[in-house]
Amino acid sequence: MIVAFDIDGVIRDVGGSYRLALSDTVAHFTAGAWHPTPEEIDALKGEGLWNNDWEASLELVYRYFEGLGKSRTQHPVDYEAIVSFFQSRYRGELVDGAWTGYLAGEPLLCDRTYFDALTLAGMKWGFFSGATTVSAKFVLEGRIGLESPELVAMEDAPGKPDPSGLFTLMARLGVDPEEPVVYVGDTVADMQTIVRSRTQDESRSFFAVGSLPPHIANGDAAVRLAYEAGLRLAGADWLVNSIIEMTAEGLRSRFEL
Repeated sequence: MIVAFDIDGVIRDVGGSYRLALSDTVAHFTAGAWHPTPEEIDALKGEGLWNNDWEASLELVYRYFEGLGKSRTQHPVDYEAIVSFFQSRYRGELVDGAWTGYLAGEPLLCDRTYFDALTLAGMKWGFFSGATTVSAKFVLEGRIGLESPELVAMEDAPGKPDPSGLFTLMARLGVDPEEPVVYVGDTVADMQTIVRSRTQDESRSFFAVGSLPPHIANGDAAVRLAYEAGLRLAGADWLVNSIIEMTAEGLRSRFEL
């Protein structure tokens, strides 16, 4: 079995980093008029089209001005400026080998022993994420201590729900034609990635696991139920509060045919 992981919201808690940088960016480009709430960001992500947080920031800025009666052509926004400001908040500067932005304080949602257990159980694993390579390696290698894990990052493949990056990861891991593939993510786009994978390779078994991001798993019950319903509707086969609940034994009992 191969287990592929998203990173943001699954391996690390990005509620106070990526999502805060997104909200800060929208606020900056609307002159402080709108600071999107976590619920508003979740609603956008629930559309399944905005896995890239730079593009999500730009979309929310445009929607704000559309609400004022200004079309996108009437009020163009520089995408590169969006990216630059977002990165100034999220990544910050590199000082003495350490980043100074929000990512420096991201809580981890698992540790190296979790992946060691998967390896001992004979499972292949890797990462397919919309995070940049620098950001992904910072957490996987620099903080968790994984040694050159297989990683398909933003620069390596089209954004989700396009499954191209998942197939690239599968090829790197040398997946046997009979092995089931499990993808673990926290958004609608992640679940849709598996749905699209099935249409590209009907001979293989693909499964989607929805790992609830901490602000949902530990938040309001009604919000959680709505979020879970959205993941199931998008194709989730199993929902967990955290990947540490998703043991090798649990994976095998659910997904090995």
